[in-house]
Amino acid sequence: MTTVQARPEGATTFESLDPTTGDVVATHPVHTEAEVREAVARAREAAAWWSALSFDDREKHLTAWKGVVTRRLAQLADLMHRETGKPHGDATLEAALGIDHLGWAATHAGKVLKRRKVSAGLVMANQAATVEYKPLGVIGVIGPWNYPLFTPMGSIAYALAAGNAVVFKPSEYTPGVGEWLAQTFLESVGHPVLQVVTGFGDTGAALCRAGVDKVAFTGSTATGKRVMAACAETLTPVVIEAGGKDALIVDADADLDAAADAALWGACSNAGQTCTGVERVYVHEQVYDDFLARLLDQARGLRADAQPGSQLGPITMPKQLDVIRSHIQDALDRGGRAVLGGVEAVGERFVQPTILVDVPEDSLAVQEETFGPTLTVAKVRDMEEAIERTNATRYGLGSTVFSKARGMELASRIRSGMTAINGVITFAAIPSLPFGGIGDSGFGRIHGEDGLKEFTYPKAIARQRFKPVLALTTFTRTDKAEQQLAQLVTMLHGRGTTIPKAPRATTGGVNRRRRTR
Repeated sequence: MTTVQARPEGATTFESLDPTTGDVVATHPVHTEAEVREAVARAREAAAWWSALSFDDREKHLTAWKGVVTRRLAQLADLMHRETGKPHGDATLEAALGIDHLGWAATHAGKVLKRRKVSAGLVMANQAATVEYKPLGVIGVIGPWNYPLFTPMGSIAYALAAGNAVVFKPSEYTPGVGEWLAQTFLESVGHPVLQVVTGFGDTGAALCRAGVDKVAFTGSTATGKRVMAACAETLTPVVIEAGGKDALIVDADADLDAAADAALWGACSNAGQTCTGVERVYVHEQVYDDFLARLLDQARGLRADAQPGSQLGPITMPKQLDVIRSHIQDALDRGGRAVLGGVEAVGERFVQPTILVDVPEDSLAVQEETFGPTLTVAKVRDMEEAIERTNATRYGLGSTVFSKARGMELASRIRSGMTAINGVITFAAIPSLPFGGIGDSGFGRIHGEDGLKEFTYPKAIARQRFKPVLALTTFTRTDKAEQQLAQLVTMLHGRGTTIPKAPRATTGGVNRRRRTR
């Protein structure tokens, strides 16, 4: 989720704060519209050099950058910890996954995007047909604060590997991570192919209007709509990865300990500030009580505080505390029960794990993205009801299924861009899988082959190998050529499946058929 702050009147700098203590981490510039355009112009020059390199040469540069990031992993994780408040272990995991995606994009871009032959077909047999995927130019990336490295790296790494330059606008809550990435890239490559601009919503809007060739945005659905509106002014295409309200389904034959562990981690890791995190659980009535007991047993020892070794950090964005509190209160007001936590679990910086049951399906806690360590758990009569409830929101980002016998079947019926079976959020860690959603969760894809192609345009080339037997694209075309074309097409495509005839009309409920002797 990216929620944009308004720029303070006349501010030329701003401070990033440690959400655990409120201490200043660093001071950063508020880049103006003119400065954003200058950055895009520099990126345009760098893109000319970068796109002219071979895939192998770009792979070498990206591998060098990957090496620098990896060797400074502890430094990066500490910066992420200070800007987001997340535990060092979670920051290290995030950075490690981002590095893995960078490596995959660098080594697979050539295989996916290089020129390849395609069939020209019999009608155009005299042509040689090829398709390749060429870089767009300069990509604008607007990143979130909850995963300030992993999430934008899904756009940055794949756009760079495809041959584009990138101008990155990180969240105003985590600008230091963005500057760190740009600085280490410059040290590794020596050209400003990756640049960063910092600031508030105005800076992001300026990037949308600065002449970039595509914008990749991760954040809330509401902010995504504003990004699309700004990009529409110049017909700039966008990739939108917006919010989610992901569900976890537990079938009667599921491993309940594993399902409970996954539900708790999916709901509470990163203090619940995960777009693909688990916010709803639907459990088969045969195992509901057992699952809930195991979930509560695991959850009772989990605490969010500033103590060393704490597994849960603070809520990074202070305004989100009001959202979390309102969702819990609405659930309780509408007949729900807090079997763990509750309204009192929402503090000044930290939110304790909260598990709600008997919550109506039309409540805020079920329909709207909460973005905190909360979970609604509901009993369902069967998996049909579980699927129906899972698909009953306007979001469609990720999902999870725990089932020994029906995992693939149930996963295929969920209306979401991604599903994990007997695991949680595992799809995000697999570089070859596309990442993205449908509905209010956005459109377009990062990661995998689809993520590489997202930052390119397909270039189709038809080359005549020899003169055509049938000269069709000419005003000297003959009647004989037209007849031969009709015969060829009939031979190739005229044997379609016969459409069954409609049943005969009936009279008085009796089908009158002709008798045969």
